[in-house]
Amino acid sequence: MMLRSCYRPLERCFGKLRSDALMWHMDLKPHSSGDFSIAVVQANSALEDQGQVISSPFATFVGVYDGHGGPEASRFVNSRLFPHLHKFVMEQGGLSPEVIKKAFDATEEEFLHLVKRSWTAKPQIASVGSCCLVGAITGDMLYVANLGDSRAVLGRKGEGRGGSGGDLEMKVVAERMSTDHNVAAEEVRKELVDLHPDDSHIVVYTRGVWRIKGIIQVSRSIGDVYLKKPEFSRDPLFQQFIAPVPLKRAVMTAEPSIRSRKLRQQDLFIIFASDGLWEQLSDQAAVEIVFKHPRAGIAKRLVRAALHEAAKKREMRYDDIKRIEKGIRRHFHDDITVIVIFLDHQQRSSRFNKLSSFDCTSAPVDIFSLNSVEAEDTLRSRG
Repeated sequence: MMLRSCYRPLERCFGKLRSDALMWHMDLKPHSSGDFSIAVVQANSALEDQGQVISSPFATFVGVYDGHGGPEASRFVNSRLFPHLHKFVMEQGGLSPEVIKKAFDATEEEFLHLVKRSWTAKPQIASVGSCCLVGAITGDMLYVANLGDSRAVLGRKGEGRGGSGGDLEMKVVAERMSTDHNVAAEEVRKELVDLHPDDSHIVVYTRGVWRIKGIIQVSRSIGDVYLKKPEFSRDPLFQQFIAPVPLKRAVMTAEPSIRSRKLRQQDLFIIFASDGLWEQLSDQAAVEIVFKHPRAGIAKRLVRAALHEAAKKREMRYDDIKRIEKGIRRHFHDDITVIVIFLDHQQRSSRFNKLSSFDCTSAPVDIFSLNSVEAEDTLRSRG
């Protein structure tokens, strides 16, 4: 398969590690219809976010996977979802919402098989899951599919009056392209209550937020098998590690929300990011940062803006947060993955003439480990 090489670690294109030892970024790289920028910052002991961009002469695919309960599910999705998507695109002769849904379903089913195979040695894997945000641009069509609360936001040209003369000036307007499946939203809570009329505790307000069964905030994911298959949570082996959850039936699903939209000349860029960014920045604030600054390093700029906001909430500086080690740093902010896809409409036909058929960029599996390896290599070279 043409995409298989994208998942070989030695062939990954690494970006840069800067003064923040837990941040990785790639300033700018071409895709089939423009440029993209990517950045990741790690807060957890093991990085639970994963991100990738795959480009061909005909399409660009983007994935942001925000894990919870551990890194296993997001890493699994990172390695398996796009091979499934590629397979179904080839079989069906093109991209469609149905093809995307089949790829999500196949990934979920494959992860369930992994849980079953690993059950005896690692029953806790039934409690690991991942939000999943996928974007696909082919021709003039944009498809966005998601599970959970990672988010895609499009920035498009708009007009407004500014200056003392009140002249029209070009502005940017944020258009959300995905649906948040998080019970913080009243409509998501209502959806769950309507689906579970016999369960008065389907959504519980605990530890300052709404949670499904008092456990989890997102209502859709890949994984979280014990909240989808009650037999797993009832198993005594599982209960040695995780408190039992009295379930009659599934309380989460892997049914993606999928939106398709024809791209227009006024569409400038799309920000794909895990909820670590959106916890700190509004949709409009994020698109204005992209609109007002140079392209190179723009994903890193968004991550830093989010970290400055996180620091401000604690009456700290970002420089103070940078000194906090992984794991402990999770108390101040989440892992954050940001991918900014610029849309250069006039370049679509010729952009990839000088590049290989497929180009894959994946963020490091674990930034802290990557940094440590590079530091060790530096020490060896000096010895």
